[in-house]
Amino acid sequence: MKQRLLFIGPPGAGKGTQASRLCDTHGLRHLSTGDLLRSEVSAGSALGKEAEAVMNRGELVSDDLVLAIVRSQLTALNGQGWLLDGFPRNVAQAQALEPLLGELQQSIEIVVLLELSDEVLVERLLARGRADDNESVIRNRLEIYRKQTAPLIDYYKSKELLVSVDAQGSVDAITTRLEERLA
Repeated sequence: MKQRLLFIGPPGAGKGTQASRLCDTHGLRHLSTGDLLRSEVSAGSALGKEAEAVMNRGELVSDDLVLAIVRSQLTALNGQGWLLDGFPRNVAQAQALEPLLGELQQSIEIVVLLELSDEVLVERLLARGRADDNESVIRNRLEIYRKQTAPLIDYYKSKELLVSVDAQGSVDAITTRLEERLA
């Protein structure tokens, strides 16, 4: 099985669920950028303090800061495999990540695109029952995802790293499809 993976896909496609399952089964480290940021902040590291100050101002954490956190995490893995989830979100971030991964000799082996129709995504996200999730908000989030991530899909396709996995059906069925594509 591949040891350095990147998951991309729209909100509600099941990236977090499938990433956790794969990481547990195959001993990979799940590097979710949101979790990494929260972890650095709670640890009180220098990077965490910098990220916390930015987030407390209601601003987005810069790509450079996220890259520094990713570098810190990857360096600490000592060769353990990993799955990146939530970063990069656009081509500029992907291009910034590449030299870092090259320097660490940990290039991405495969990029998994979890694909699902908008109707099923909206249904799933509404079923989560979050207060801020209504159909128009969800459809707007999907539109933003498409604008930011569609070029990223083409970027990794051109590098012959992209595989698509149908993310419809039960959690187990999706896991089975993923395992088959990553074998």
